Amino acid sequence: MSAKQPILELRNVDKSFGPIDVLHEISIKVRAGEVLCLLGDNGAGKSTLIKTLAGVHQPTRGEFLMDGQPVTFGNPKEAQERGIATVHQFGGTYPLMSVGRNFFMGSEPTKGFGPFKYFDRAKANRIAVEEVQKMGITRITDGDRLVGGLSGGERQSLAIARAVYFGARVLILDEPTAALGVKQAAHVLRIVNEAKKRGLAVIFITHQVMHAMAVGDHFAVLIRGAIAADFRKGEKTREEIADLMAGGESMAELEANIEVYQQTHDGHVPQMSA
Repeated sequence: MSAKQPILELRNVDKSFGPIDVLHEISIKVRAGEVLCLLGDNGAGKSTLIKTLAGVHQPTRGEFLMDGQPVTFGNPKEAQERGIATVHQFGGTYPLMSVGRNFFMGSEPTKGFGPFKYFDRAKANRIAVEEVQKMGITRITDGDRLVGGLSGGERQSLAIARAVYFGARVLILDEPTAALGVKQAAHVLRIVNEAKKRGLAVIFITHQVMHAMAVGDHFAVLIRGAIAADFRKGEKTREEIADLMAGGESMAELEANIEVYQQTHDGHVPQMSA
């Protein structure tokens, strides 16, 4: 696997908001069929890094490459078009909409012609159920079922199945097992392994060491916006990883400074809590 060219790579990436440095010389890479676990406690800078990977923020310095070629994303849509899909907690799903509607949100299949086109509910439901079941979620059999009736793990699985169906090459999972019970978390971890088997490059962001060790091939520990450790599976124990993560100081003062700066300039405050 190490001989393969990375699908996605950051080289010495910094991210600053005015005079405030948030990310410092971040260098990471992830290959097809590999899970890169980004570990960090609250305030480590994970949220800003996720947004940089997803095209929300542009790096202040450094290189962003895909398939070995430099890229620049002006917005998240451009990142999505290149195959980078980000799934946040609960998958960004809509509880009062059906499984089929959620699956095809923004890309709905239609029937009819011209002004007489309408949503093809039967096709959407059939495909959504098939794709979710391919990921091992056999309990979902009705595309008309409301997403609000699904468990947290099933919502995550629906969002991941959707990303795979629409051609994601890099799957960024933002704390997918946070706030889930043991059974639901185990279910999501199985889906992560399934995505890996399908050849996706997975970036798994978490502060839960056990979950990372269950699926990870490559690990990076983020502390105060910098990579404090970079290692492969089996090179460190759970206790060693936990000790590394505990070495970071609070970013409360940094967050406060960013908020003041952004409010002064454009009123936008980046989310730094993850």
